[in-house]
Formats: sequence, C-alpha cells, structure tokens
Amino acid sequence: MMMGRAKPAPAGLRVNDITVAYRNGLTALRHASFTVPRGTITALVGVNGAGKSTLFKAIMGFVQLTNGSVEILGMPAHDALRQNMVAYVPQAEEVDWNFPVLVEDVVMMGRYGHMNFLRIPSRRDHDLVTEALQRVNMLEYRKRQIGELSGGQRKRVFLARALAQEGQIILLDEPFTGVDVTTEEQIIELLKSLRDEGRVMLVSTHNLGSVPDFCDRTVFVKGTVLAYGRTEDTFTEANLEKAFGGVLRHFILSGTDLHDDADPRHLKVISDDERPFVVYGDRQQKQKTRDDAPDAS
Repeated sequence: MMMGRAKPAPAGLRVNDITVAYRNGLTALRHASFTVPRGTITALVGVNGAGKSTLFKAIMGFVQLTNGSVEILGMPAHDALRQNMVAYVPQAEEVDWNFPVLVEDVVMMGRYGHMNFLRIPSRRDHDLVTEALQRVNMLEYRKRQIGELSGGQRKRVFLARALAQEGQIILLDEPFTGVDVTTEEQIIELLKSLRDEGRVMLVSTHNLGSVPDFCDRTVFVKGTVLAYGRTEDTFTEANLEKAFGGVLRHFILSGTDLHDDADPRHLKVISDDERPFVVYGDRQQKQKTRDDAPDAS
C-alpha cells in the first residue's frame, strides 16, 4: 500500500493581493501580497502613512477589502478571528491611560473572546492571566492602575493581554517606542520564545537597527508591498531607500576616519527615528537571525 505524501502545513499568514479603499476615495493599500511561515518574527517597515496600520486593520477585519483576501493558519481571516487567533498590541497613543483600570483587568480583556456574554471569568481565565503576567515579569503589579506604570511596563502589560488571549498571530504596533534598552531586550527575548512555540509575530517598527537582530522576515510597505522575504536577503539599503525615500538620514565615515591602514571600506549609518542601521563597506553589521522554515508559497 502506497502512502501519500504528507500535506504541507499551511502558512502562518498569507496576504493575497489585497486593496483597501476608503469611502473618501483614498486608496490606503493597493494590491499588497506577502506570506510568512509559522514560527517567525516579521518586521513591517515603512514611513508613517505608508499603509502599515491599514495592513494591520485588514488582518484584524477592521476594514473592508475591495480586492484580495487574508488567510490565517490556512483558514479565511474571519474564521480565525472568530476563534480569537489574532492578538494586537497597540501603540501607546491608542490607549487612554487616565481610564481607571487595574493591570490584571487589562490582561483579562484578552480572555473576553473566550467567555460567554456575561463575561464571568473561569478558573482557567484567571490562571492564564496570572501565567501571562508572570511571563512578562509584571505579576507584582497586577493590582496597580495601568496609568501609574512606565511606558515599558505598559507595553509588557499589553503583551501579557496577547498571551492571555492565546493569540497565534500577534500584531505589535511600534513595540519599542518609548521603552528603554533593557525593556526592548526583554520584549525581543519574549518574542523569540513565542516564535519557538510556533507563533507568528508581525512587528511594525521604525527601529531599523534592531530588525536584523531578531526579525526572520521583513516586509517593506509604501502604499503596497514593495518587497518581502528573509531579512538577510530583503533588508537592504536599496529597499530602505525605496520605502523611505528622502526621509532617511545618512552619515558616512571614510576608511581613513576609522583606521590607519589601507582598508578603503567606509561606515554608513542609516537612521529614521530610532536605532540606526549600520553598513560597513558592502556588508551590513547584523546578528544572524534564526529562520530555518522554508518559504511558503
């Protein structure tokens, strides 16, 4: 008896030729396509207004598509959303920090989609909230008001909410803005551990220097998807120029400024708003990211 070949696992996230046009006539995103496998961290890179937020809204079902489709873990997006598979970590500007709510209540909001209409938490809901707070090192703050926390602590609370939700696709909107270096490193280590669990993270960021350090894939956005693929192949100076145009700042140090020998290589620093991206000679200075998963098609 012949055994058939195993069916390949579906992609973590597939965005297929989507267009989003608003009623005022503005087309915010046009024929955008990309695919990322499970167990990956993908950077979403582009200037403000390039369509990154619209792309997030399209994945979460907050805007109507005029063309194309989104698949999540091999199923239509609306089916995955009904199963609470997509979690969102917002920018600080999207949250009213003066609203009186406890840290543990914010994290419990991640469980709402798993409750009935009365929203009475079960023992499992409480346990998952506790586990999520422990994982982001915020358990001791559970009875604090969210508005009393620092920017980095607030960010970790919303990460805990995504964990409590048990989201398999986690969308992070500028997670490093307003946080210190230590918190940034903690967030990156958490994302790496979630990647090892097979989850998919899509990270919108202006922190160009950190992208090669921890992102397996990169998607460049400017009204559409300009380029996407493995970070080591896609995160290039040429694609940065296409995505950012004249917004980027360049600083160049010649070989004679760097060392006394005849080595002609120069150091180029490319910066947007946050941590810069450094190119030495023709090679970018970066740490190798783990991406053993094959390209999904």
